[in-house]
Amino acid sequence: MIHLDYTNMLAPAVKGGIPARSWSAADKLFARAHKAFEKRRGNGELGFLDLPRDAALHAQSTDFVKRTRGRFDDVVVLGIGGSALGPIALRTALRKPFWNELDAGEREIRPRLHVLDNLDPLTITALLDRVNLERTVFIVTSKSGGTAETMSQYLVIRQRLDAAKVAAKDHLVFVTDPAKGALRPLAQAERIPALDIPANVGGRFSVLSPVGILPAALMGIDTARLLAGAAEVTSTCTDEELRSNPAGLFGTLQFLADSRSGKHIHVLMPYSDALRDTAAWFVQLWAESLGKRRTTDGEHVGPTPLGALGATDQHSQVQLFMEGPADKTVTFVTVRRNEREDVAIPKLHQSVSELSYLGGHALGEVLDIERRATAGALARRGRPNMTIEVDAVDAWHVGALMMLLECATIYAGAMYGVNPLDQPGVELGKQFTYGIMGRPGSDAAREEFEKLPKPNPRFRV
Repeated sequence: MIHLDYTNMLAPAVKGGIPARSWSAADKLFARAHKAFEKRRGNGELGFLDLPRDAALHAQSTDFVKRTRGRFDDVVVLGIGGSALGPIALRTALRKPFWNELDAGEREIRPRLHVLDNLDPLTITALLDRVNLERTVFIVTSKSGGTAETMSQYLVIRQRLDAAKVAAKDHLVFVTDPAKGALRPLAQAERIPALDIPANVGGRFSVLSPVGILPAALMGIDTARLLAGAAEVTSTCTDEELRSNPAGLFGTLQFLADSRSGKHIHVLMPYSDALRDTAAWFVQLWAESLGKRRTTDGEHVGPTPLGALGATDQHSQVQLFMEGPADKTVTFVTVRRNEREDVAIPKLHQSVSELSYLGGHALGEVLDIERRATAGALARRGRPNMTIEVDAVDAWHVGALMMLLECATIYAGAMYGVNPLDQPGVELGKQFTYGIMGRPGSDAAREEFEKLPKPNPRFRV
């Protein structure tokens, strides 16, 4: 199961925690957010809530895997934002460490997963020179089929396939809108498999669609359990009672800490290497959903999310969290210790005081002690923090954790008074890119860009 302990978020337990006068208004605040949540759900806007129980959509991925089992040594995802961060998070959490470095037997004949989430030519060339095209499948993930970065990657790879006389229809899969966009007609004309991103599911909420499910299934992850965890937690995370809704509590606590107590930076800090990239996935989810210019009054709102990793970042970022500006909350993610899988620390060098106290403990035990100690030290210094506890890092719990954070994002969006499902702030940069590159219909954007101030030689060294 998943539990949320928010003791250290509230005053007077923590000096800098949410004050009683703010917390006393939390129930009414959440009631309004829950009403807005249910309104969006009723209007069909929250398509991500339906993904866990969409058997037909799940079958699109699992059927493809069954048809192609054993054909591929490598899977290459072409995507950016949620199209990349979701598959990476699932690989890191639910496959063995160093997955791509294991031999085929250790991977149970499942393919390696590579994600190309940028346009750096050195990275792309290096990967393409390394994989065997005849044993590789490329997943092109773009809902619109117009994502400049992803489609540029596609064109480069398509040329390589054609030059090598490797049939595109056997080595490409499109993950895109069910009906619209540039990729659908291309798929139909060239018999390239195409899987659906439901029209009411945005990129950063798409990990439980074929965006994440297809790469996960190809790697042998139990996607049925992944969806089952998400489905089971959905009822809890849509409960109208704040105190029994972990997603509602997470969103409400973070909103109050930001808007009432000046805690504008929200750190997610798993104490698990397997969940390292889940923190990166959360950063995009929280940032792109909540960082907005509010339409009602024009105010710029939204917290700044930050990913960290325990205990690694105890030796880098925690100094800032502890004694820097008091503008942060820290959410720890801890995994229940499995003593059978833990590694005992040998009792060696008993005459050396700096080493002798470690012997007889275990690595996972020390990791959890350090997490508890860090949470306590932050609380002692008046720095609010809370802890998400998961019983295990397995498919069920990862699916549940992701659904919890997605629901929390919708609640927080209602509290901030913004639409958590759009991203208008990135559109201007896209339009300028299209204009500079000469995309049809982008003349006005190019003209606007040309009117911007040019680099001044006086300010160049």
